[in-house]
Amino acid sequence: MIQPQDIFSIASQKQFDKLTLKVFRFQYENNKVYREFCDFLKTNPQKVKTIQQIPFLPIQFFKSHQVISSSETIQETFTSSGTTGMITSKHLVTDISLYEQSFRNAFSEFYGNIEDYTILALLPSYLERDGSSLIYMVNDLIERSNKEDSGFYLNNYDELISKLILLDNSGQNVLLIGVTYALLDLIEKQTFQLKNTIIMETGGMKGKRKEIIREELHAVLAKGFGVKNIHSEYGMTELLSQAYSFGNGIFECPNWMQILIRDTEDALTYVDIGKTGGINVIDLANINSCSFIATQDLGKKHLNNSFEVLGRFDNSDIRGCNLMVL
Repeated sequence: MIQPQDIFSIASQKQFDKLTLKVFRFQYENNKVYREFCDFLKTNPQKVKTIQQIPFLPIQFFKSHQVISSSETIQETFTSSGTTGMITSKHLVTDISLYEQSFRNAFSEFYGNIEDYTILALLPSYLERDGSSLIYMVNDLIERSNKEDSGFYLNNYDELISKLILLDNSGQNVLLIGVTYALLDLIEKQTFQLKNTIIMETGGMKGKRKEIIREELHAVLAKGFGVKNIHSEYGMTELLSQAYSFGNGIFECPNWMQILIRDTEDALTYVDIGKTGGINVIDLANINSCSFIATQDLGKKHLNNSFEVLGRFDNSDIRGCNLMVL
């Protein structure tokens, strides 16, 4: 039986590879949807000896199927955002403590002690619906920061502006985590010169603004907040782990998560370091759902396992992912 401590104590690539193959065999045996997908690809689990040989489940399956590897009671159902009438993804979580361990350990690994920060959250489009995994995570970070000024802001920008200036001027470490369009709204109301604040964007215009390229977006945000770099969080409903960027759009994963870049023409092969392709994610915290997900994001990987997110496939581009609609 794979234990949480096995996942969160990984300290080397060898350990990661060994546990990843163990998780693959566990999920092949215990996840009906994933097993049917592997069988469709004629994958013999006994012949899978490297992580590159593991099949990655197209992320769309979280919209159409119950992707689950556990018979335990479902404790939380995380859902993706979507416009009215859209089919949204559902991530069925049977052990919420795995998610909590994942995001708490990752935050500590990248940013240190949560109690060293005041957490301000500007996440209106997430707050306005149920089932957001991001809201669950940020709410927990707010509570664990033990700061009376930590909290969520919906559309009360004036209050947030005065709070942010006051906290930054007082020398406190502040983390402002916000959905992209809301951060842009904020700096249109007020420009800042922040010295003690990290600005972290979680991506997405949510239909509120025109999408712009990352370099342009980060330049606008950095100027508006008066900071050198814009941090980013890369996560999604279908994952229980997040990657973080300290700037320039270069993301790093915690030790139990890795990225592979697949060929856009052939979903079962991989491209070289520095080449653009589809992002495949291994997330071992997803032990009770599926740890091997072919996303709809485009990206490229660097030598030290860091990666960039360059955009998304449009639906016509998802070759290979369309080969399976069970």
